[in-house]
Amino acid sequence: FSFRKLWAFTGPGFLMSIAYLDPGNIESDLQSGAVAGFKLLWVLLLATVIGLLLQRLAARLGVVTGLHLAEVCHRQYHKFPRIILWLMVELAIIGSDMQEVIGSAIAINLLSVGKIPLWGGVLITIADTFVFLFLDKYGLRKLEAFFGFLITIMALTFGYEYITVKPNQEKVLQGLFIPYCKDCGTPQLEQAVGIVGAVIMPHNMYLHSALVKSRQVDRSNKRQVRDANKYFFIESCIALFVSFIINIFVVAVFAEAFFNKTNADVNQVCVNSSSPHSSLFPNNNETLEVDIYKGGVVLGCYFGPAALYIWAIGILAAGQSSTMTGTYSGQFVMEGFLNLRWSRFARVLLTRSIAVTPTLFVAIFQDVEHLTGMNDFLNVLMSLQLPFALIPVLTFTSLPTVMHDFANGLFWKVAGGLLILLICSINMYFVVAYVRDLHNLGLYIGAAVLSVIYLSFVAYLV
Repeated sequence: FSFRKLWAFTGPGFLMSIAYLDPGNIESDLQSGAVAGFKLLWVLLLATVIGLLLQRLAARLGVVTGLHLAEVCHRQYHKFPRIILWLMVELAIIGSDMQEVIGSAIAINLLSVGKIPLWGGVLITIADTFVFLFLDKYGLRKLEAFFGFLITIMALTFGYEYITVKPNQEKVLQGLFIPYCKDCGTPQLEQAVGIVGAVIMPHNMYLHSALVKSRQVDRSNKRQVRDANKYFFIESCIALFVSFIINIFVVAVFAEAFFNKTNADVNQVCVNSSSPHSSLFPNNNETLEVDIYKGGVVLGCYFGPAALYIWAIGILAAGQSSTMTGTYSGQFVMEGFLNLRWSRFARVLLTRSIAVTPTLFVAIFQDVEHLTGMNDFLNVLMSLQLPFALIPVLTFTSLPTVMHDFANGLFWKVAGGLLILLICSINMYFVVAYVRDLHNLGLYIGAAVLSVIYLSFVAYLV
């Protein structure tokens, strides 16, 4: 083992780990804390470990073949299924990007005390993403260092909230290591499913398999390939451990401060603290429901304005970093599936436009206080796309014709297949629960027809 070698391979894993810290994840964390307390921390731990094992497969594919997942799909699938697969992955990227851009816009709204509207925040996020993307003209290592800086900001800001709130450490440890959820009902179960859906992102498999190509590896030398696989896996472990700690901070803060709180409880505190946002919480005995925006507001009411602004800075860092990695995912996916070789500016402009146009419409026609429904819909959308990343990555890493001596053994084939089956089953439950709550017969029929088509394509991939 060499720390110098580990440092040389450090970078791609931290860029990949940002998908575990995007605003959709933060919202899932705070909601699970507010709805279930500390009881679902073990689900977060399990989801992160499963995510790590799947990222390992994606990284190995890139290292061994010298191609990222989208390029391998282009070589292995016929034209029609390949186009369908590309569209599905593109949908996942658009859904993720919408959450990230909206998250950044909400943070800007909070930091400006409501002076910059949601659509204004979206425009700022679009503009500064272009600026940041040109950073890699000065070298990939500098860009990776910048992403490391944003992760550090998240760790410090959410860590500040954790220290301020002082969660019960015994309950945190119990929640992490005792896989049990006492007195849990449907809301808690849906939160558990939401955690898995938010942590394991389909486009992240494509991203990670492409990022590892940034390091020079002599693929004719098995020892070099084995070393690269080892160090990328160690780096991924470290990166996902950091992201896991940050996620724990958020869950624990909302579990300690807001579990079992009612709207009336929060309204009273906000009125007493002269918060301009007290009208967000009606004076009734319904259980408190929070999202990224309301989460910042209630932190400000209970722990002072500093807690609100520091929360907003953390969300802004999460939104900015994940928006940029989402843009990279879009580029790699489009290049790989369609074999396009465009200029850098044209690629960025197209991938940004595809994702940002629907986001801008949402921001113009929806106010900042009513975005939770949209977030639930986007989580469902991304849950549906998971098989279109997980099945190809397990398939190709198991094929000796693709991976040669580094193909998955029997254990990885069986374990990987069971993991993917578990994740897809969990996410299908999430989708069914979401459709059931819509209470519309026409939507039920439409969902049934789409389900048959969807499951047929998944069966084809299997």
